[in-house]
Amino acid sequence: MIRVLGLGDNVVDKYIDSKIMYPGGNALNFAVYANMIGIKASYLGIFGDDEAGSHVYQTTKALGITVDHCRYDKGENGYAKVTLEDGDRVFVGSNKGGVSAKHPMVLSDVDLAYISEFDIVHTSCFSYIEKELGKLRKFGKFISMDFSNRYTREYLQACCQHIDCASISCSDMKDHDIIQLMKDMMAYGCKEMVIATRGSRGALVCVGDTFYEQSPCLIEATDTMGAGDSFITAFLTGYISDMKHGVNFRKESGDKGITNIEDYRDLVIKANLYRAAIFSSKVCTCNGAFGFGKRYKE
Repeated sequence: MIRVLGLGDNVVDKYIDSKIMYPGGNALNFAVYANMIGIKASYLGIFGDDEAGSHVYQTTKALGITVDHCRYDKGENGYAKVTLEDGDRVFVGSNKGGVSAKHPMVLSDVDLAYISEFDIVHTSCFSYIEKELGKLRKFGKFISMDFSNRYTREYLQACCQHIDCASISCSDMKDHDIIQLMKDMMAYGCKEMVIATRGSRGALVCVGDTFYEQSPCLIEATDTMGAGDSFITAFLTGYISDMKHGVNFRKESGDKGITNIEDYRDLVIKANLYRAAIFSSKVCTCNGAFGFGKRYKE
């Protein structure tokens, strides 16, 4: 079984209409969703010492996700303010990362040795980890970074050279523009793939020079919070796990059935895109990114 690490941001999503906050954040969501799928998952990030930070920390521990290497700083945990419009989450404000932004993580030698144990390390543009990407590249087996819809060309060029997989959210873009951007990101140095989520239009994935399209599993959503994160998590964990298993099986058994690794990769990608669409749709039936709501006061 593979092991994965969510590295960077955690927040609470404060739903201003119901006055309920839910744990979330791109890097933490990755660890939680991997855990839901049955993958051994850990999280490394910074918690604030307020009620929000305590709620996220306690929830993460209760889910069985390892948090042994996390930091705890005095100040506000990251939060985002959210409303729902017909089940679609809409962000209306934030404290821009809270303690994670005020005290960006600096990876120690102990952290890097720990990171080297994982098959996937996933981070994001909300994690304030950009200055550490060079270090991360030297120790991470497979590095994934989600840029959401917060990027410039210069930012992508600076980051993509250090990562294996880049993800972007681009539901408002036309497909031909998305495809060109994905090609550019590969040219910027992204080692293996780019994932583009397009909301109700599904996803596009570029692996090398090959593009794949996955339609969504359409449902009546309770809350679309985490839809893209869950899709990316399910696809990446399935892809890396299946590729590792297939290559190892061939080496150990001498099996000649897998005669062409590219054909095998193609099947793995298609199967896991389908699984990811189904998993993402299920996530949209719960409140918040993965539930565990708690009332808050302003």
